[in-house]
Amino acid sequence: MAALNASGAQPCAFINARLVDPESGYDGVGALVVSKGVIADVIHRPSFDTLSDDLRVIDCNGAMLAPGLIDLRVKTGEPGAETKETLKSAARAAAAGGVTSIVVQPDTDPAVDDPSMVDFILRRARDIELVHVYPAGAATKDLGGERMAELGLMRDAGAVYFTDADRSIVNSKVLQRLLTYAKAFGALISHRPADPWLSQGTVVTASEFAGRMGLSGQPTIAERIMLERDLALVELTGGRLLVDQITCADALQSLARAKAKGLPVHASVSINHLCFNTLDIGDYRTFYKLNPPLRSEDDRQAVIEALASGLIDVVVSAHAPAPAEDKRLPFDEATPGAVGLETLLPALLGLYHDGRLPLIDLMRTVTLAPAKLLGLSAGRLTPGAPADLVLCDLGAPVVINADHLISKSKNSPFDGRRLQGQVLMTLVDGRIVHQIEP
Repeated sequence: MAALNASGAQPCAFINARLVDPESGYDGVGALVVSKGVIADVIHRPSFDTLSDDLRVIDCNGAMLAPGLIDLRVKTGEPGAETKETLKSAARAAAAGGVTSIVVQPDTDPAVDDPSMVDFILRRARDIELVHVYPAGAATKDLGGERMAELGLMRDAGAVYFTDADRSIVNSKVLQRLLTYAKAFGALISHRPADPWLSQGTVVTASEFAGRMGLSGQPTIAERIMLERDLALVELTGGRLLVDQITCADALQSLARAKAKGLPVHASVSINHLCFNTLDIGDYRTFYKLNPPLRSEDDRQAVIEALASGLIDVVVSAHAPAPAEDKRLPFDEATPGAVGLETLLPALLGLYHDGRLPLIDLMRTVTLAPAKLLGLSAGRLTPGAPADLVLCDLGAPVVINADHLISKSKNSPFDGRRLQGQVLMTLVDGRIVHQIEP
């Protein structure tokens, strides 16, 4: 049961914590003071020598205290499909998962493709007053891939990057113009690399397994082909590109060559592609139907290694709510996507518990790295930084029960899974927005 305290009026001192700060590289014992919505002081000792009487003292008992997570890819249904998810339900789910900032995608109805829609998202977020909600603006009008949207005006209104979400921009001239125009004011373009002709009508990754199941398969080369085109346009224009949810070894080779050239390219991967492979679909389990589809186990291992090496910069939840009536259909007809805000952190910690990545490097991918991409001052434990924090018991077992998720939709591939890492408290600007009652 979460106890909410939205006032945040009383300053807090966290003692006996395991501080994890990706900016300084510190992972060890420490204490921290929060006052007036920011981090006021940080020390690398269990507690302060003296504490003011007006401080609320919170003994962390060795739990991890880290910057709150920043999730760059969250879908909601608002506006237009509020039965899937509202901004409020997504914000509550984020708080429960230790996510203090979310970037909502523009593929709503109507699409977020002009300044008034950006302003609508920001005003709704202010009314909700839970986590930080940032809108991503549509790269093209109505997500149609043909006419460039009003990037400059949306940026001025508060859009943090531009994307057509799940839709690839096929017209190379349009993407060239987007990258060129965005470069003029330092904006970031996020693009899903998927050749539309090789991807059209497919529901899984092409493989022997897909053939046995009678499911239409998408070859991984579809991702590489489009990514090679995108990287060539980045080299031509100098525009900043975020590769949206890279998934396969072939594409990673292309990404590595681009980064070796010094191109302004970054890449994200979804938590689902780090945790599952195409065989998890089993007997047509639609909660594992995703876009992009799950790949082979070799590809899954490749993206984990790319994350460990720093080739992949950011991990996202790829939160995509779909109600039961959209999932309980034949596999070909079911809506792709999975909710992930509440499971992102414990699922990600699985890579730490398995010894695949150090905790400090793992947390960087969901805190400092996305903060730097967006130019945010969050994502670090530094005096003066926003007091956006997560307190997490790293060893606490968590059994995921989809029916108990806060998200309005319950389509989680982690349903029934036993994970480790329970979020005890989440703070946003020093306000406690989620807390597990002792």
